[in-house]
Amino acid sequence: MRHGKKFNHLSRKTAHRKAMLANMACSLIEHKRINTTVAKAKALKRFVEPLVTKSKEDTTHNRRIVFSKLRQKDAVTELFREVAVKVGDRPGGYTRIIKLGNRLGDNADMAMIELVDYNELYNAGKPAKKKSTRRSRRGGAKAAAPAAATETKKEEE
Repeated sequence: MRHGKKFNHLSRKTAHRKAMLANMACSLIEHKRINTTVAKAKALKRFVEPLVTKSKEDTTHNRRIVFSKLRQKDAVTELFREVAVKVGDRPGGYTRIIKLGNRLGDNADMAMIELVDYNELYNAGKPAKKKSTRRSRRGGAKAAAPAAATETKKEEE
C-alpha cells in the first residue's frame, strides 16, 4: 500500500534526488528562472517555497535550516538578503511554472520555473498597490469637504 506517499521520486535514489533539488534551488535563487522538465519543476516548487517562507524571518535558526537544505552559503545569503525583501508582503506562491513545449531530443515536457516578483513582463501591467485605509460609514473626511463647499456658496449669495 502507498497511502500518503505523494512525493515524486523522479526515478532517483534519495541522496541523488536531494542533491539535485538543492542544486536546482540554488540555480533558481541565483538566476531567478531556470528551464527544466515539468516533473522536476513541480518537485522544485515544493522544495523551494518553504525555504523562501523561512527566509522572510531572518534568524540564525532559519538560516541554519535553509543552509541544511541548500548547502551553498552564497545561495542562502542571496535568499535572505534580496529574495526575502522582494517577497516580504506575499503570503505564498513565490514561484511560477510556465510550460514551454517538448524537448527536441527525447520529447520531454519542458517548463520554465521562475520567482514571481522578478518577472518584469507580468508585473509591468499591474499598478503598484496603494495602501487603503478604512473609512467610517458616517462620512468622516469625505463628507466634510462637500459640506464646506456648500457653506461657502451660501455665504456668496
